[in-house]
Amino acid sequence: MWKAMNFASSPKGTSPAMAAFPRSLSSMAASVGGLAVLLVIASLLLVSYPIGSTVRGYFYGIDSSRQVDLLIFEGNQNSIDLHHGSNLDVVDKDSSLGLDLKGPISLGGINNNSVNVIDSQSEFNLQESTAGTRKEGQTSPKGGSVTLSVKENGADKGSEESSSDAASADSKSGAKSDISAVPSNASKTGSDDSGCDLYQGSWFYDSLGPLYTNNTCPVLTQMQNCQGNGRPDKEYENWRWKPSQCDLPRFDAKKFLELMRGKTIAFIGDSVARNQMESMLCLLWQVEAPKNRGNKKMQRYFFSSTSTTVVRIWSSWLVHQTPESIDFAPKGVVKLHLDAPDEQFMEFIPNFDVIVLSSGHWFAKQSVYVLNNEIVGGQLWWPDRSRPMKVNNVEAFGISVETILTSIATHPNFTGLAILRTYSPDHYEGGAWNTGGSCTGKEKPLAPGKLVENGFTETMHKKQITGFDRAIKKATNKSKLKLMDITESFGYRHDGHPGPYRSLDPNKLTKRGPDGKPPPQDCLHWCMPGPVDIWNELVLEIIRRDFEANQNSST
Repeated sequence: MWKAMNFASSPKGTSPAMAAFPRSLSSMAASVGGLAVLLVIASLLLVSYPIGSTVRGYFYGIDSSRQVDLLIFEGNQNSIDLHHGSNLDVVDKDSSLGLDLKGPISLGGINNNSVNVIDSQSEFNLQESTAGTRKEGQTSPKGGSVTLSVKENGADKGSEESSSDAASADSKSGAKSDISAVPSNASKTGSDDSGCDLYQGSWFYDSLGPLYTNNTCPVLTQMQNCQGNGRPDKEYENWRWKPSQCDLPRFDAKKFLELMRGKTIAFIGDSVARNQMESMLCLLWQVEAPKNRGNKKMQRYFFSSTSTTVVRIWSSWLVHQTPESIDFAPKGVVKLHLDAPDEQFMEFIPNFDVIVLSSGHWFAKQSVYVLNNEIVGGQLWWPDRSRPMKVNNVEAFGISVETILTSIATHPNFTGLAILRTYSPDHYEGGAWNTGGSCTGKEKPLAPGKLVENGFTETMHKKQITGFDRAIKKATNKSKLKLMDITESFGYRHDGHPGPYRSLDPNKLTKRGPDGKPPPQDCLHWCMPGPVDIWNELVLEIIRRDFEANQNSST
C-alpha cells in the first residue's frame, strides 16, 4: 500500500530549487495523504459494518452468520438493509424454495399452506396457530385479590396494601401502582417448594430501574436492543415481579458467581434460551467481563474470579432430529424422534451443574413426528389424508418434554439441577405473527383481570406441566428437576417485546399504515434490559434455595 503512495519522487521538469526542498516536507506530505486515505476507508467500513456487530462477532467467537437471522415479511422487504446479507439468514416468501409464509399455522397439524423452517440455527420463531390467536380487547377475568407493592427510593413498603393506600403512596414516591396480580392455579409439582411460591404475585414499578443498559452489555443481540433500535418509551424496563408471600431479591451478580463457584450453568434450547442466556451475561458483565471460550458447538463464557462458566447450546426441539427420509416422509423435511433426546447436547450433560431448558415455539414449524421409528403425525405436513394422524404438534410438544426431562433425570452421570422454564408467552394481538398480530404501543403491564386469553399458549403450558410431572415419577439419579412456571405471570407483559423496534434501520416502519396494517414486529422475544431479566432473578433464587437445602441436609 505504501509503495503505491510514492509522494517523495519528483516529477519530470522539477527545477533544481524545488528539488532542493528538505525531504522532511516530502515525508509530511506522504503522511498527510496516507492519513486521509485511511480516514476515508475507515468511514466506509463503519457505514457498512457497524461497530456493534463487529464487537458482537468477537464476543461470540463463532460465525456471525449463525447469530442473526430475519424473516422477510410481506410489506417490509424494502425496510431491510440487505448490505448486511452476510450476517442474516433470510427467507423470502417468494423465494425459489417455494416457501409460503402467508399460510396460517394450524393447531391440528394439517395444513396445505406449507411453512418451512429457516434452518437449524435460525433465531426467529414462527408463531402459534390461528386457533390460539388473541383478539384485541378479549379478556379473561382472573380470581384472587390484587396484591400491591410499591417501592419508594427502592425500599419495599409492603405487599398487602389496598388500592387506595397504594395510590396514596404512589403520589408521594413517584412509583406507579398499575399492578398485575397473578393467582397461582397451575400445577407446581417439582417447582421450588422451599419458602413461598415464587410464581404467585404481582408486577410493581421499581424506580431504581434495570441493573444494566443497552450500552453496558456487549453481547446484547441487536434485535432485542430495543432502546438502541429507537424504542421511545422506557417504563417496561422498571417493572419487577413480587411474589405474594415473600420478596424476590434483585439480581446479585457477585452472589450468583459465588454460589456457582467452580460450576457451569447451561441454557439449552431455542432462541428464547439465547434471550435468557444473554440476559444472564449482561447481568454478570456488570461485575466482571468473562473470557470467551466458545466454539461452533456451544457458546461458553468463563468468569475467572470464581471459575464459573455460562454455556448456551442450540436445540430447536430438544429431541433427536434428522432430515433423512423415513417411510413415506421424503428427505429434507425435518423428522423429530419424539422418544429420543437431542444427542447434540446430551453428550455434555455430565459437565453441567445447572441446566435451564427452553422449548415449544418450534413446534409451530413444519416437521414430521416419529415414535418407535413409526411416523405418527406432522405439523404443516401430512400428504396422505387417508392415513390417520395420531399426534399433533401440541401432543408432540408434551411428549418431547417428558422425553428430555426423563433422559436427564435418569442419566447415570448427571447429579445437578435441571430447571424447566415454562412456555414463554407471545403477544401477537389481533392476529398471528404473519396475519397482522401486533404488540405496538404497549408501554406497561396489563392491569389485573385483563389478561388476554391465548388458547394455544394455555394448552402448550398444560402439556408441558404433564410432561414434567411424568418425568418426575421416572427419575432414578441424584439430579433434581425444578419447574420455573413463568407462563401466566409473563402473560401480563405485553409491553416487554421489541415490537417494530427490531433493527437499527432508520427507515423501519413503527406505526400502522393508512390501511390499519401494523408494521413487521417481534412480539415473542424480550427487550433487554426488560422482563427477561426477572427470569434470571428466579434462577438465582432457585439455585440459592437448592444450595441452602443441600447445606442443611449435610449438617
